Amino acid sequence: MGLSLLILAAGMGSRYGGLKQLDQMGPSGETVMDYSVFDAMRAGFDRVIFVIRRDFENEFKNVIAKRYEGKVKMDFAFQDLNDLPGNFTPPADRVKPWGTGHAVYAARHLLTEPFAVINADDFYGQDSYRQLAAYLSNPPATDKVRGCIAAFQLSNTLSENGSVSRGICSDDGQGHLAKVVENTKIFRRPDGVIVSAMDDGSENVLTGNEPASMNSWGFMPEIIGNLETLFTEFLSAHGTELKSEFYLPFVVDSLIQSGKAEITMCHSRDSWFGVTYQEDRPGVQKALQKLVDSGAYPQQLF
Repeated sequence: MGLSLLILAAGMGSRYGGLKQLDQMGPSGETVMDYSVFDAMRAGFDRVIFVIRRDFENEFKNVIAKRYEGKVKMDFAFQDLNDLPGNFTPPADRVKPWGTGHAVYAARHLLTEPFAVINADDFYGQDSYRQLAAYLSNPPATDKVRGCIAAFQLSNTLSENGSVSRGICSDDGQGHLAKVVENTKIFRRPDGVIVSAMDDGSENVLTGNEPASMNSWGFMPEIIGNLETLFTEFLSAHGTELKSEFYLPFVVDSLIQSGKAEITMCHSRDSWFGVTYQEDRPGVQKALQKLVDSGAYPQQLF
């Protein structure tokens, strides 16, 4: 079986102010996504599945996907607000889709082989893809849902320009993910302390050494049926809400806590960086140029 890379590229870019997936960041006009595809291909992935929105399908295919024609197999899935299991329908005033778990659900019919999941606007580095590919090429023999996570050190995943959402991970002491808790507003205070802001206005202080989920996962196809079941349960509880989101880390954590999944912890040795806000863009461009200058990447990827 081959290895697929599922790229979640349907985000609306509300905080960034535009379609950041199409922004040129590299020295020869590359997007951050170009580096992900390049790293995945050299790690052994032979197929890329893009999850996008119908309203920018043509632009995405003409600007981005044509770069990879003849180099890697490609498929497309569309995250649609109305694509829901059972007889569920979204509330009339809801605008945004249902989050990263919903994005994976949107590609369910294409996910028939081992696959990795990443965000389109995050740079994960070569080591992440090597570790994901190594796991997916030789998964453990177990009757549980099998998967892995390429985690990053929290302090290396923050933005200087605003808060970020991160899943904080904990290890069971045997190399497996024990728990992942989504923190939707993490930031570094002016005094340098990293905190997670709670809904009640309080703040939880973090060390910065915590393993953080950057939505860099590897799964075997058996997760799809479980994901649909959990999505159905989520919609039963939250389907009438306008802004609730079905997060992929929630899916993983639910399966772990119910004893249905065994998720191997991989710790990426590479630096992560990404674009959440417009102000992040110069830093990403500088970091990519530095990697090109070091010889880690060619001047032009495709």
